[in-house]
Amino acid sequence: MSSSLPPEEPQQKPKSPRESQAETTVLMMPSDANPMGNVFGGVILKHVDLIAGIVARRHAGHGNLVTASIDRMTFLRPVFIGNALVLSARINYVRRSSMEVEVTVDSEDFDGEGDKKRVRTATAFVTMVALGREKGGDKKSAALPPLLLETDDDRRRFAEGQRRMEARLQEAGKKSSVS
Repeated sequence: MSSSLPPEEPQQKPKSPRESQAETTVLMMPSDANPMGNVFGGVILKHVDLIAGIVARRHAGHGNLVTASIDRMTFLRPVFIGNALVLSARINYVRRSSMEVEVTVDSEDFDGEGDKKRVRTATAFVTMVALGREKGGDKKSAALPPLLLETDDDRRRFAEGQRRMEARLQEAGKKSSVS
């Protein structure tokens, strides 16, 4: 007797947010900015997307992931030519095939005397979706390892991420039902 149910996906070993977190530093150059020396928001967004992808790939264990959304991208302060952009990212929430990656962006300003000052310049929540592992092949969503919540902070971030993800899905449902 055959079943019409899809085969169950094998249960993957849970991973903690700490196992996939990442930090990177990028020096902002004249080509990253407007004539007044302010770094373009799009340059910062590019680096946010890149580090979110690294974190997502570490968690998924493979590289076939796509950015579904970047939301709540908030620019708090300007970044200038010569500043170091310091990006930190971690996973907050994981569903079956999608995850929320939180990215914080600081800028380090080096004055002429060697002192440095680091300030928070932006934050973002990035939704990444895992696809089938075949390059150019299966574009269906793929299961992700569950998130191992080790600390109270992990549990708090997971609950907050779950609320944001549900709000995103609800908003997407409203948009798709509008003719």
